[in-house]
Amino acid sequence: MAPGARPLLLLAVWTLAAPVLRGAGDTGDGGWQRRGPGAPAAVAEEERCAVERRADLSYAEFVQQYAFSRPVILQRLTDNSVSCRAPPPHLLAGTCRRSRPVLTRPFPTVDLPFQDYVEHLLHPQDPSSLGNDTLYFFGDNDFSEWASLFQHYSPPPFSLLGTTAAYSFGIAGAGSGVPFHWHGPGFSEVIYGRKRWFLYPPEKTPEFHPNKTTLAWLQDVYPTLAPSERPLECTVQAGEVLYFPDRWWHATLNLDTSVFISTFLG
Repeated sequence: MAPGARPLLLLAVWTLAAPVLRGAGDTGDGGWQRRGPGAPAAVAEEERCAVERRADLSYAEFVQQYAFSRPVILQRLTDNSVSCRAPPPHLLAGTCRRSRPVLTRPFPTVDLPFQDYVEHLLHPQDPSSLGNDTLYFFGDNDFSEWASLFQHYSPPPFSLLGTTAAYSFGIAGAGSGVPFHWHGPGFSEVIYGRKRWFLYPPEKTPEFHPNKTTLAWLQDVYPTLAPSERPLECTVQAGEVLYFPDRWWHATLNLDTSVFISTFLG
């Protein structure tokens, strides 16, 4: 994805999977299943959020207190609320001929009809699946094919000197996520659903198997960690934006069927 990608081209699924208005006989989810049968029992919010939440944060406060030192969850930073009904996934599936989901490890892209992804892969994560067997729609989007669906997206207004924003959106089922990795700083906004984050500072490499999913790590490794060895963690709710500094280790776990947009500062 080109670093100079325009924000307008990032909202292919924002209006299609965001929370919808309830109507007579409407479940209120627009057809996007939040948990449903077979959802992993381990998919739950943390007992205590260890990442600070800030509303109405100024740019000066962001730079001085968080930009280079620690993550923060930002509230009321953007307004990407949707006032119209969102089409259900079976309509979304017919709008794009192909998508390019990625394997959670080792991150190659896979050319796959988007309808196949929605119908067969957008489901709760199998805890026994390995990363190189798990497809995850995030990152490598064909913007020309999605262009007719994009509407205006308001990205986080904060930036860092010398960086350029690149955007990406994702759609994923309950229990899915990306194992621990690190890269440059960025923001991640949850548009629909909930996303649980696990974060370690650069100097503290987490214990994890590179081909195991985040759900498997949560079930097998997390309970064995001493309190001092546990990561910073918190569940980002729809409408919230998490900021992570440069080179911070992080893993994600979608607690529901989730739609999210990330802003990478390269």
